Amino acid sequence: MKPEKSAAPPSVSNAPSEGRGGVDFDASTDVLMNDETRQPLSRKVPIPSSKVNPYRMVIVLRLVILCIFFHYRITNPVWDAIPLWLISVICEIWFAVSWILDQFPKWFPVNRETYLDRLSLRYEKEGEPSQLACVDIFVSTVDPLKEPPLVTANTVLSILAVDYPVDKVSCYVSDDGASMLTFEALAETAEFARKWVPFSKKYSIEPRAPEWYFAQKIDYLKDKVQPSFVKDRRSMKREYEEFKIRVNGLVAKAQKVPEEGWFMQDGTPWPGNNTRDHPGMIQVFLGHSGGLDSDGNELPRLVYVSREKRPGFMHHKKAGAMNALVRVSAVLTNGPFLLNLDCDHYINNSKALREAMCFLMDPNLGKSVCYVQFPQRFDGIDKNDRYANRNTVFFDVSPSKIMNLRGLDGIQGPVYVGTGCVFNRTALYGYEPPFKPKHSKPGFLSSCFGGSRKKKSSRKEKKNSSKHVDPTVPVFNLEDIEEGVEGFDDEKSLLMSQMTLEKRFGQSAVFVASTLMENGGVPESAEPEALLKEAIHVISCGYEDKTDWGQEIGWIYGSVTEDILTGFKMHARGWKSIYCMPERPAFKGSAPINLSDRLNQVLRWALGSVEILFSRHCPMWYGYGGRLKFLERFAYVNTTIYPITSIPLLAYCTLPAVCLLTGKFIIPQVSKRIHHSPFNIINFTSVFDSYLICGYDFRSVTLPVSGSYPSFFQSSQRVFWK
Repeated sequence: MKPEKSAAPPSVSNAPSEGRGGVDFDASTDVLMNDETRQPLSRKVPIPSSKVNPYRMVIVLRLVILCIFFHYRITNPVWDAIPLWLISVICEIWFAVSWILDQFPKWFPVNRETYLDRLSLRYEKEGEPSQLACVDIFVSTVDPLKEPPLVTANTVLSILAVDYPVDKVSCYVSDDGASMLTFEALAETAEFARKWVPFSKKYSIEPRAPEWYFAQKIDYLKDKVQPSFVKDRRSMKREYEEFKIRVNGLVAKAQKVPEEGWFMQDGTPWPGNNTRDHPGMIQVFLGHSGGLDSDGNELPRLVYVSREKRPGFMHHKKAGAMNALVRVSAVLTNGPFLLNLDCDHYINNSKALREAMCFLMDPNLGKSVCYVQFPQRFDGIDKNDRYANRNTVFFDVSPSKIMNLRGLDGIQGPVYVGTGCVFNRTALYGYEPPFKPKHSKPGFLSSCFGGSRKKKSSRKEKKNSSKHVDPTVPVFNLEDIEEGVEGFDDEKSLLMSQMTLEKRFGQSAVFVASTLMENGGVPESAEPEALLKEAIHVISCGYEDKTDWGQEIGWIYGSVTEDILTGFKMHARGWKSIYCMPERPAFKGSAPINLSDRLNQVLRWALGSVEILFSRHCPMWYGYGGRLKFLERFAYVNTTIYPITSIPLLAYCTLPAVCLLTGKFIIPQVSKRIHHSPFNIINFTSVFDSYLICGYDFRSVTLPVSGSYPSFFQSSQRVFWK
């Protein structure tokens, strides 16, 4: 702002103000603040051409060399070893196609920057309630003996202490094994959170998972100027050690299950004694009204969920558990955005949710974003990373390698990798994104790589859109559904819309109503007891029968790798995804520490990809006529066919041994390419096996039968003969 004697800026009112020299500084400040809040919350930063262009040139050069190589291989067959030659050519073609599918989706890599200060200026004004969106966070666990409760507890504690408004965060823990050990460990975690959360926020520590915070080998006094910090830290470390003893005591107690099963404190049997036949269970440990920390401040909501299981029903493993959490959270809190984490992935960056909101809450970008994917980072990896747990080529970038996810971010977005992903709830419900027709005429590249279509009149565009939409992709338009529900002048129309929604989402009026709330939330008049009763109903075994759950809504069934399939369905509808890579890793997890666990993990991924390849959702034929971009389809095809590469790789590696054993080779022998005389010929190997004609070994040459041999054959010199 200019000094008092200067004239007022044109955009500021010139009305007189006391003691301000005629300049309204409050109005000027408001204008500057408004300009700042109108700025985008993130921006796309292209990778410098000095890095990308050489990479593209190498791809093109390799492609040219491949064409020359295959021209030679196909036009020069080996007739005396046709089976071996044919197998080798087929394997080489497969390798080439696999390489093309892997390289070309990396053609347009981008970086992204976020502006957390602009997010706070826009949605968090001083003296007013925060306008940031609510986030429901899912943590999934199955077997507490394989997934230690202490690890799950650290994940939950890092969620409860996240740097985000308390009333905007809700944590749902899915116990798909209905284990009383998990239930009691979560109760202990809720009690310890009353002390841990205020300590974490008071001193702004990182990370906010106590196990990993206290294990850091750094100077914890750095940048901590509060005199009481050392005392509070020592006290909190003692509290955490006692908490660990209590949790480990529960684990030791659970090693031996009583014959009559477990009993709760009130003497009633634990409903989950039979893990395959038990009712649905929901317990709210912390809430917005009852959960207070040691300083008297509210804590985020913490909810334990175990869905109903009965014999004879398909439960669909993790995908089914995640869909149950979607419905429970919609009834109880209905946050417009969802974050899913594995039980061993804690929040390493307390501002991770704010990083995601810079994309999802951006007025221009957020409406078309289905999820924000963060890279996976792991603790406990040895220095040499012998089991390749870091997945450097997949998640990271170097001057010589463009990673997969960053390359996809420049097309339509990265694939969903199962954890560390913030979802738009609307996209999970199967709705289509808002579609804005492009006015510019696309060029050749844009038409090839999934660019905009030509501008047409609204009537013609609507007609063509219905013609080009893939019939297998559901068209769920939220605006059309809302119009049908709000237009209650016609009672029959209202009934039909309600029946359609119930057929799609299930027989729950409360849940169906929540799907139509764009900004989320639950009615203030709703009673908690009634909501809990409805939440138990939506996690029953038969709720998904004859609905679109798992088919077009929520996490998609049909594959062990439900993450790839779920993300693919969203991209096929036209949604975009974002790859967010903050300077401090957002989440960290536990990697396999031995070869057996790593091989089991890779085998599960491979089996899931093969399941998708042979399903109706195969990227080779699913979603044509929709809004899936060409290079994005390349990436999904490569994701599903990569396990098949093991078959031609094994065959190609076996060929050299077969060639040595049979004496037949897959490459033509140059020494036999000699123009022979048109006369009758005999084998001349035994006579002149030490002479050369035109540089070739004389043993491979044949001479005419009739006539005497020339005298120069008897000399010991090299001769030239036509």
